[in-house]
Amino acid sequence: MSKSPIVQRSMAAVLATVLKQYPIVSITGPRQSGKTTLCHLLGPGYQYVNLEIQENREFASKDPGQFLEQYQDGVILDEVQAVPELFPYLQYLTDKRKRKGEYILSGSQNFLLLEKISQSLAGRVAIFSLLPLSIKELSPYLSASQRKWEYLCLRGFYPRLFAHKKMDAGIFYKSYFQTYVQRDIRQIINVKDLKVFQQFIKLCANRTGSVFNANDIGGQLGIDSKTVARWLSVLEASYIIYQLPAYYENLDKRILKKPKIYFYDTGLLCYLLGIKSAAALTKHTLLGSIFENFIITECKKDYYNKGREPELYFWQDTNQREIDLIIDKDTGTHLFEIKSGKTPLAYFFKNLNSFKGLAKEKGRKVKSHIIYGGNESFKREGHELYSWNYLFEKYL
Repeated sequence: MSKSPIVQRSMAAVLATVLKQYPIVSITGPRQSGKTTLCHLLGPGYQYVNLEIQENREFASKDPGQFLEQYQDGVILDEVQAVPELFPYLQYLTDKRKRKGEYILSGSQNFLLLEKISQSLAGRVAIFSLLPLSIKELSPYLSASQRKWEYLCLRGFYPRLFAHKKMDAGIFYKSYFQTYVQRDIRQIINVKDLKVFQQFIKLCANRTGSVFNANDIGGQLGIDSKTVARWLSVLEASYIIYQLPAYYENLDKRILKKPKIYFYDTGLLCYLLGIKSAAALTKHTLLGSIFENFIITECKKDYYNKGREPELYFWQDTNQREIDLIIDKDTGTHLFEIKSGKTPLAYFFKNLNSFKGLAKEKGRKVKSHIIYGGNESFKREGHELYSWNYLFEKYL
């Protein structure tokens, strides 16, 4: 099987800087997003300990003090959330030694890791989230035939799929999904019926880009809304799904306030929807939502790769007027309509004009943009139109 060079990660530069400022750096993210590889590149001379290996886990949990005496002055602790006993000792030793960049912590269960960090390591650790590859990171390694958003959405962005270009994406995601459900879910919560939980994930896939309705999903599965909320939080903690909040500015009293849901990786999303080819993708009823998921997640990756918390929103009112993505920047409020179509049409501008009218009444300055599936970028009717290819060179 042919293997490609290791993709250079955008986050590496900012991580190298904070290693000189903090005693601990934490990198969370989904399984197989490249955390371990990045840790080794970041600290090439660091000792490496995988705490999912039973022998290491038992030593660390039974005698955390001795464990950290053995591993010090440059250590990568992988899946560190598996040994919560380490965190008070990490606090004590980093305060005592005052060494910068001594530990790199990584983990794939965001909730469990951040809970321990907030309890013991607040102020001592710089926290980062590493998502699967961005198209900007992939750009130097893609052939002309691969520079199509349909191909990228279907294949997904996990590093292994690009390190081994002949790897079957369907087999990869089947194994990824089964491993995730069978191992990670059982570690976080007690799911009595895994089949119902699998159905829950697939229902979420069918609602990507939609306002999340816990009662609707619960009714279909025969579970209560509290269980739905708990299961959703598990999917979020494991970097499967994220919520996009509604825009908080009260431009109109009729706005909806519930979040939308999206998947961190469109390859997994397409697998859950049963989409196996680019032809099937282009004919799928959720084509627009998948493209929207793709664009918004790329924006989210850009924030994370710079070590910043994403400030992304959507807007929708009770008349179904909607803005797919809103980003507040120093330069003003930026609106984005996201359309998979390859030709700009008149209806692309309708909701942007509605929002701009409301904002004008409130004295707000906004800039409006359209990201679409075509190849040309230009201005029209006071709006900036960007080809999705724009993401290869510059983020929005």
